[in-house]
Amino acid sequence: MTDDAVPDLRASDADRERVAEILRDALAEGRLDMAEFEERLDATYQARTYGELAPITRDLPAGNGVAVPPVSLHKEPAPTEGWAGRIVGGEGSSTGAVAVMSGFQRKGRWTVPRKFTCFAFWGGGEIDLREADFADREVEINCIAIMGGMEVIVPPGVEVVVRGVGIMGGFDHREEGVPGDPGAPRVVVTGFAFWGGVGVERKETWAQRQRLKEERQRLKEERRREKLEREAGRRELDGSRHDLLGDLHGRHDPHRERRRGDTA
Repeated sequence: MTDDAVPDLRASDADRERVAEILRDALAEGRLDMAEFEERLDATYQARTYGELAPITRDLPAGNGVAVPPVSLHKEPAPTEGWAGRIVGGEGSSTGAVAVMSGFQRKGRWTVPRKFTCFAFWGGGEIDLREADFADREVEINCIAIMGGMEVIVPPGVEVVVRGVGIMGGFDHREEGVPGDPGAPRVVVTGFAFWGGVGVERKETWAQRQRLKEERQRLKEERRREKLEREAGRRELDGSRHDLLGDLHGRHDPHRERRRGDTA
C-alpha cells in the first residue's frame, strides 16, 4: 500500500475522537469560536475516511504537526465487525407496507428483507434503516408513490443506489455516489413516483446524535466554569490592586506626614 492510498482508508471512531480532541484544544485556546467548533465537530463525526478528516484540522496545531490521525500502512483497518453483526440473513420482519390516505412507518430495530415494497396513495411513509438489521448484503426498497410521498433514511456508511423514476414527481439522488464502509450493506431504491416524491436522506444514528449533544453540553459547562474562574480571578486581582493603591496612598499622604509632625 502506498502513501497515496492513506486518504481513502476508512477512519475509525478512535480517529474521529483524536480530531475532536484537537478541536476542543483549539476552542479552549481561542483559535476557534463556538460556531466554527460546532461546524467542524459535526464534520468530524460524519467523516468516513482520513481524507475527509484531514482538512478539519489542517490550519490547527495538532501537537505533532500531523493533521491526519496516525495509521499503519501495513495493516488494513477493520471497521466491518459492526456491520457483520447487522447482516443477519433469513427473512425480513415484513416485506412491505401500504398507505392509502394514511401513513406508515418502519423504524427502530427491524430486519430489512432482500426486497421491501411499499405503496402510498394520497398518503406517506417512512422507512428508517438506521437501527435496522439486513437480511442480505444488498437489499432493495421498492417505492411506489402516487400523489403521495415517502422518505428512506439510511445510516452513514451505507452505499445507496437510486433507480426510481419520477413522472410529474421525483426521486432524490443526492445520496448516490458516496462510497460505503467495507462490509456495509448496499441499499437500492427503485420504483416510481407519480405526482409525488421519494426522498433519500442519510442521518446519524440516535447514539451519534446523543454523543454530539453530550459533547456540546460538556463544552458549554467547561466554558461556563472557565468564565466563572476568570471573573473570580479578576475580582481577586482588582481587590489586591485596590489594597496596594490604598497602602501606597497612605504612605505618601502629605497630610498624614504633617499630622505626624504636629503630634511630635
